[in-house]
Amino acid sequence: MAAPTVLRDDEHIDVDDDQILSDVDSAIGNDAESYTTSLKSSVLAFKYENGRRYHADRTSAGTVYWAPNDEAELQRLDMHHHIIRLRLGKTLHLAPLADPQRILDIGTGTGIWAIEMGDLYPSAQILGNDLSPVQPSSVPPNVSFEVDDIESDWAYNAPFDYIHSRSMAGSLKDWPRLMRQAFQHTKPGGWVEFQDFEMHWYTQQGEFKPGCLLDKWCQEAIEAFQRAGLEPEPGPKLKQWVEDAGFVNIHHELLPIPIGPWPKDKALKEIGTFDIVQFLENMEGLSMRIFTTLANYTPEEVLALCAKLREELRNPRLQAMHDLHVVYAQKPLSVV
Repeated sequence: MAAPTVLRDDEHIDVDDDQILSDVDSAIGNDAESYTTSLKSSVLAFKYENGRRYHADRTSAGTVYWAPNDEAELQRLDMHHHIIRLRLGKTLHLAPLADPQRILDIGTGTGIWAIEMGDLYPSAQILGNDLSPVQPSSVPPNVSFEVDDIESDWAYNAPFDYIHSRSMAGSLKDWPRLMRQAFQHTKPGGWVEFQDFEMHWYTQQGEFKPGCLLDKWCQEAIEAFQRAGLEPEPGPKLKQWVEDAGFVNIHHELLPIPIGPWPKDKALKEIGTFDIVQFLENMEGLSMRIFTTLANYTPEEVLALCAKLREELRNPRLQAMHDLHVVYAQKPLSVV
C-alpha cells in the first residue's frame, strides 16, 4: 500500500513550470447479494430543475440535498472517487482493518467505493446507503444498497466492524449526532473513517488571491450552506467530533489536493489534472441549486458565473489547492 503524501507546515508542492492547462484532456487519457432496496414510488419521483435531475424529497432534518443525481453528476462522483483513492496512496481506506465482516458506507453515491470494497474483502458484507437509488444493479454478491436518510434514527440490528463516510460537506445539519450513531453501531474494537473537505481554496505560491472570483464563489457557497443550517466545512472538525463521540486511537491526516496539473510530483500532477477536470466539466452542477435556492441567483446568473469561473480556473499560474481531512478511529473494546 502506497502511503499518502502528507505535507508538513514548512513543505511545499513544487510547481511544474512547463505544464500548460490546455494539456488537461490529453493528460487524463482514456483513463443484497444484489440490489435489495425496497423502494417507495416517491423515492423515484425525482425533481428536474434547470436541466438537471435532483433527489426530490426533503431529508428528516428538513433540508433538500444540493447536488444533482443525474448521469453527469454520477460520472463526476466516480471521478471524485478516483481522485481520493489516488490521494490516499491508491487505497480505499487508511484505517487498519483486519478481516472486517460487516461494513457500512454512509452516503454511498454511485456505490463505487462499496463495490471495490466488496472485491477487496470478499468475505465481508458491505452495505451502502444513500438518499437516491442510483447505484448499479450488477454488483458483487457481498454488496447491497439501501435508500436511507442517515440523519434519521439508524435501525440496524447488528453492529459494523467498519463505518466509512466521505465527501458529505454541505449535506448534514448535525454531525455530532451522526458520530454518536456511528459509535453506537460500531463493534467494540471496530473502526470508523471520515474523509471530508474544506471548501476554501488557497495557494502556496500561485496567483490565487483572497477576493478573486473563485474565492468569492467558495465563500458564497459556504455562507449559503450556513444559512440553511448545514455544515459546509466538516473536515477540520472531524477529529474533535470523533473524540467527543467516545472513539479512541484517533488518527488525522491532512492531504492537500492540487487543482490543476501544475505540481512537479507525478502522482500529484495526475490528481490535480483529474481534480480540475471535475470542476471545469461540472461547475454548473456544483453551483446551480446552491446559488438559486440559497443565494438568490437566477439560473442565467449562475451560468454566467460558471463561465467566468472556468476562465479563471484555466489560468496555469493559479496553482490553487484545497484540503482533504481523513480521520479514522477505533471504538474501545470496553465501553463504560
